Amino acid sequence: MSLRACALTATLASLIPLALSGCLTKPPLNLPDASVIRFEDGRAVPPDCATLVEPPALVDAGYRRPGVAFGCATYKNLAAMLARPEDLVAPLPYAGADANVATSAVRRLEEDRLKQPVTPTSTTTRTGH
Repeated sequence: MSLRACALTATLASLIPLALSGCLTKPPLNLPDASVIRFEDGRAVPPDCATLVEPPALVDAGYRRPGVAFGCATYKNLAAMLARPEDLVAPLPYAGADANVATSAVRRLEEDRLKQPVTPTSTTTRTGH
């Protein structure tokens, strides 16, 4: 490889980090945490996505790109997954694990005395899509 080709390769290699620096910007630090999920009328309510919209930092051909509501889908999914939404405002106290049951299970496993289920209890059905 000639000296000129080496210099060109070195120049291009030094420009790659500069070209990728726009991709490496840090995310906004003012994102809310899961405490933004409210409890109203017996159900969990996620935050309004309009309040989470971050303005775009980039301009594409003179036009601003649309804003992004970081975390909106996460909070909506979390609110939908709560099995007992009352836990947000009045969680049940943790009773702890039953040490005797856990010890018994480990002992049965070590002594190869595992209990098999009597009969399957779940069924599956097919839908006609």
